Amino acid sequence: MTVTEDKTNYFFVDEAGDPIFYDRYGDLIVGNEGCSKILILGVVRTADPKSIRHSLAGIRNHIAHDKYFQGIPSLKKSLVAFHATDDCPEIRQLVFKAITAMDIKVKIYVARKIEAVFRKKYHAKENLFYDDLVSRLFEDQLQLAPNNKIYFAVRGTRIRQKPMEEAIAKGIQKFEEKWSKKVISKIDVQPQTPSGEPCLQVVDYINWAVYRAFVRNEMRFFETIREKVGLLVDLFDAEKYPKNFYDRSSNPFDVKKISPL
Repeated sequence: MTVTEDKTNYFFVDEAGDPIFYDRYGDLIVGNEGCSKILILGVVRTADPKSIRHSLAGIRNHIAHDKYFQGIPSLKKSLVAFHATDDCPEIRQLVFKAITAMDIKVKIYVARKIEAVFRKKYHAKENLFYDDLVSRLFEDQLQLAPNNKIYFAVRGTRIRQKPMEEAIAKGIQKFEEKWSKKVISKIDVQPQTPSGEPCLQVVDYINWAVYRAFVRNEMRFFETIREKVGLLVDLFDAEKYPKNFYDRSSNPFDVKKISPL
């Protein structure tokens, strides 16, 4: 059994990029327009989601009544849910600034979409590829509190609650086998839309910042949230192993350290 505090931890999970490798004809399309070179899965952990929701609501109220933002085409979407890809630069700056003041801890896995790895390790199945990242995200997190509520972002009709629960359980099993300790925490997994759960919008922004660093070699957005990221793993950057595990102190992340995509 592990020692836990008498509290509830809240986890918010979202992705950037996609797990797609092939088109409907079976042709490899990684890197083509509309198909990313990487899949990013990020999780934000907090014990105080209410303050995060309050902070984002404050920004939304501000931009709704500030004449400067009126007439911006993306404003209507931003008033529903912040989304880093769609928000205008001025709103993006407000959200990033708010994130720096939030009491959160962030863990991120970046998976390069390497066909040989995909076929050998995941038997060319996108769900196995995706769910392995979920297991890794939660391998060492759910023993920290007796109660855990996990919200993962759902867009469109893609709801995979049971596979997510199984992937999380696999992560717990890995922890128990590694440390010979039993995790007895309660776990509640819920799919949610970013508009329905504002905390998911924070993960979206953080993932976007990491994606820009990897794909565009642009570090300035990551720098704004660096202190929140406890671990960033460039999972399949074998050339850099074991230096592909980045933290804030012993091995700080910089895009100059990674192998080219």
